[in-house]
Amino acid sequence: MAEPKSLGKVISYYSHIGVAAIDLTGKIKLGDKIRIKGNTTDFVQEITSMQIEHEQVKEAGKGDSVGIKVDEKTRPGDMVYKA
Repeated sequence: MAEPKSLGKVISYYSHIGVAAIDLTGKIKLGDKIRIKGNTTDFVQEITSMQIEHEQVKEAGKGDSVGIKVDEKTRPGDMVYKA
Protein backbone atom coordinates (compact mmCIF):
# COMPACT_ATOMS: atom_id res chain seq x y z
CA MET A 1 0.00 0.00 0.00
CA ALA A 2 1.35 3.42 -0.93
CA GLU A 3 2.42 5.83 1.79
CA PRO A 4 -0.24 8.56 2.18
CA LYS A 5 0.64 11.97 0.79
CA SER A 6 2.24 14.23 3.36
CA LEU A 7 0.44 17.48 4.20
CA GLY A 8 3.35 18.98 6.09
CA LYS A 9 5.94 18.65 8.79
CA VAL A 10 6.01 19.60 12.48
CA ILE A 11 8.65 22.27 13.05
CA SER A 12 7.99 22.96 16.71
CA TYR A 13 5.82 21.92 19.65
CA TYR A 14 4.62 24.20 22.43
CA SER A 15 3.87 21.92 25.38
CA HIS A 16 2.46 24.67 27.63
CA ILE A 17 -0.39 25.30 25.17
CA GLY A 18 -0.50 21.91 23.40
CA VAL A 19 0.12 23.36 19.95
CA ALA A 20 2.15 21.95 17.05
CA ALA A 21 3.67 24.41 14.57
CA ILE A 22 3.43 22.87 11.11
CA ASP A 23 4.89 23.94 7.75
CA LEU A 24 2.26 22.90 5.19
CA THR A 25 2.86 21.30 1.81
CA GLY A 26 -0.85 20.61 1.27
CA LYS A 27 -4.25 22.07 2.08
CA ILE A 28 -6.08 21.49 5.38
CA LYS A 29 -9.21 22.91 6.98
CA LEU A 30 -11.08 22.81 10.26
CA GLY A 31 -12.84 19.46 10.68
CA ASP A 32 -10.22 17.51 8.70
CA LYS A 33 -8.78 14.44 10.37
CA ILE A 34 -4.99 14.34 10.33
CA ARG A 35 -2.41 11.75 11.34
CA ILE A 36 0.83 12.91 12.91
CA LYS A 37 3.56 10.29 12.64
CA GLY A 38 7.20 10.19 13.62
CA ASN A 39 9.73 7.91 15.31
CA THR A 40 7.83 7.95 18.62
CA THR A 41 4.66 9.78 17.58
CA ASP A 42 1.61 8.25 15.89
CA PHE A 43 -1.92 9.53 16.45
CA VAL A 44 -4.99 10.70 14.56
CA GLN A 45 -7.14 13.65 15.47
CA GLU A 46 -9.59 16.17 14.09
CA ILE A 47 -8.46 19.76 13.53
CA THR A 48 -10.57 21.85 15.91
CA SER A 49 -8.36 24.95 16.20
CA MET A 50 -5.88 26.39 13.71
CA GLN A 51 -4.02 29.69 13.65
CA ILE A 52 -1.68 31.61 11.37
CA GLU A 53 0.26 34.38 13.14
CA HIS A 54 -2.08 34.14 16.18
CA GLU A 55 -5.18 34.67 13.99
CA GLN A 56 -7.83 31.93 13.87
CA VAL A 57 -8.23 30.52 10.34
CA LYS A 58 -10.66 28.00 8.85
CA GLU A 59 -8.26 26.66 6.24
CA ALA A 60 -4.63 26.90 5.17
CA GLY A 61 -2.55 25.65 2.27
CA LYS A 62 0.87 24.98 0.84
CA GLY A 63 3.52 27.38 2.11
CA ASP A 64 1.57 28.39 5.22
CA SER A 65 2.93 27.83 8.72
CA VAL A 66 0.08 27.00 11.07
CA GLY A 67 -0.37 26.31 14.74
CA ILE A 68 -2.76 23.42 15.42
CA LYS A 69 -4.08 22.40 18.81
CA VAL A 70 -3.06 18.76 19.34
CA ASP A 71 -4.11 16.11 21.87
CA GLU A 72 -0.66 14.55 22.20
CA LYS A 73 2.96 15.66 22.21
CA THR A 74 4.57 16.05 18.80
CA ARG A 75 8.22 16.44 17.88
CA PRO A 76 10.02 18.47 15.22
CA GLY A 77 10.31 16.36 12.08
CA ASP A 78 7.06 14.45 12.64
CA MET A 79 5.10 14.21 9.39
CA VAL A 80 1.46 15.22 8.98
CA TYR A 81 -0.90 13.19 6.78
CA LYS A 82 -4.60 13.23 5.93
CA ALA A 83 -6.21 10.51 8.08
